[in-house]
Amino acid sequence: MAGAALGTTATAQDESGFQAYLQTLAAQAESRGVSRATLDAVVPTLTYNPRVVELDRAQPGADPNAPIPDFAPYRARHVDQSRIDRGRQAYLAQRPRLAAIERETGVPESIMVAIWGHETNYGAITGNFDLPRALASLAYEGRRRELFSNEFIATLKMIDRGVPREQLKGSWAGATGNPQFLPSVYMRVARDGDGDGRADIWSNEADTLASIANYFVDAGWRPGQPWGLAVAVPSSFDRSRALNRVRSPRCGRVFDRHSGWKSMAEWRSMGLVPLDKPWPGDQVQATLLEPDGPGKGGFLLTGNYRVILDYNCSNFYALSVGLLADAVDH
Repeated sequence: MAGAALGTTATAQDESGFQAYLQTLAAQAESRGVSRATLDAVVPTLTYNPRVVELDRAQPGADPNAPIPDFAPYRARHVDQSRIDRGRQAYLAQRPRLAAIERETGVPESIMVAIWGHETNYGAITGNFDLPRALASLAYEGRRRELFSNEFIATLKMIDRGVPREQLKGSWAGATGNPQFLPSVYMRVARDGDGDGRADIWSNEADTLASIANYFVDAGWRPGQPWGLAVAVPSSFDRSRALNRVRSPRCGRVFDRHSGWKSMAEWRSMGLVPLDKPWPGDQVQATLLEPDGPGKGGFLLTGNYRVILDYNCSNFYALSVGLLADAVDH
């Protein structure tokens, strides 16, 4: 009984502290342009959510010495036949819309579909956490206060922009809708894809796909260039000739696994052979990644692969998006 009483006391203290912090957060939001009407409608309804804090604290740390698992099992889970089949169905159902967006943006139809499939299995799994409550709770917890307070304020700005309060559901960390945008990303790149005056990434497929494409345009997608291609690397290949001598300030562990940049002509001269695509133009620059180590398959990856990494800075994620896009397009 004593343990239960202590738990109840701690919960009450968290709720009391959370309510006090909400007033500070509301004042910050108002100073950054959130309307009084939105604040009055949302802030009084919020209570502390200990579950999202537990989930945040349970996230694995970025241990630079932890071994990197093999890519093959991840690929089998995320580029599986079911996801490919559903992607092809979505691709065929949305062809006129996808073609129009690709003509406008240069982002391939299959890449839009692959992001949609990878993020939420084509809208099947989008999350049920209430975003304002989750983000305010995470901001109150404090470990990543700047990130989560900014996302909370962006959520309120979404309401000011006309997004219905009841649509603001998503992952415990604030990603929402079919493309799993954070609120700040929604504010920056969400687009109206069908001309109805709204950017509905929760239930409108046209808006979902247009918004994904706009994200890629914003991140620097180069039209007409592939994301990459699978290659056979000869056993005689001298990897010391392609070392990466530049340390990335962002996602260092992701980029450290890549070689240095070389042109496709240079890679061809070093004996690499494409497995399922023709060589792109000779001057297209690419890095080599062998995700499971030498002798277990490699990929030449262009600047457009780095755009996929901007969406989620994980080699396994970006490779799977590219491979799913290729499979959907065949």
